[in-house]
Amino acid sequence: MRFTFLGTGTSGGVPSLGCQCEVCRSTDPRDKRLRSAGLLETETTRLLIDCGPDIRQQLMPLPFVKPDGVLLTHIHYDHVAGIDDLRAFCVFGNLDIYADALTEKSLHQTMPYCFLEHLYPGVPLLKLHTLTPHEPLHIGDIECMPIQVMHGRLPILAFRFGTFAYITDMKTISDSEMPYLEGVETLVVNALRFEKEHHSHMLVDEAIAFSRRVGAKRTYFTHLTHRIGFHDDANRRLPAGFSFAYDGLTIEV
Repeated sequence: MRFTFLGTGTSGGVPSLGCQCEVCRSTDPRDKRLRSAGLLETETTRLLIDCGPDIRQQLMPLPFVKPDGVLLTHIHYDHVAGIDDLRAFCVFGNLDIYADALTEKSLHQTMPYCFLEHLYPGVPLLKLHTLTPHEPLHIGDIECMPIQVMHGRLPILAFRFGTFAYITDMKTISDSEMPYLEGVETLVVNALRFEKEHHSHMLVDEAIAFSRRVGAKRTYFTHLTHRIGFHDDANRRLPAGFSFAYDGLTIEV
């Protein structure tokens, strides 16, 4: 499998609107971060993880191939606001959206026009599938294990695929969830910034400690703010086996 970081930024993206700091003015493309999303692929299956407001821009350079599934971590705007932009893929049929019960219910409220009895032409054709933590699902030739983590007080989903796990927006995780991460070798996890405590996101030191609990061999940080600093400078601050991801980075997992 291969995984592509479509976006590695936090909810506001980088550059941050109105900011004139050196990072936001950087010409290094690795310092420009769209909202967090990823694409997991095998030779026959494509899974989109999250679908934020930048998804049209993120998918434009890629082949026009319908995702076999869209996995949603949670309902927050920066993770679901681009679902309507996937309507172009409906020329191939319904879009299969996988989410927990809370996210599924909230989608009915935020996108009610997609769930009317009589849909008007052009509406995205969404087929919702409810995910339950610890109940594995198979999409094509990929097996996915949903895991529950806490985004502040909000329970959200993380996903494990074999020895690869993708976690974003996590602040804490229950000890009871840790066994579901045993054997993970490649970990993608959020690390908002180096300093200044946040109530619902891990900082870099917290993310490093969590990765070491998991025992991952390599860890990539995502959901980053401009306060991370310049890409190269920030990476030099990390221990071996850890690195900041950047938009467009593709890894084999």
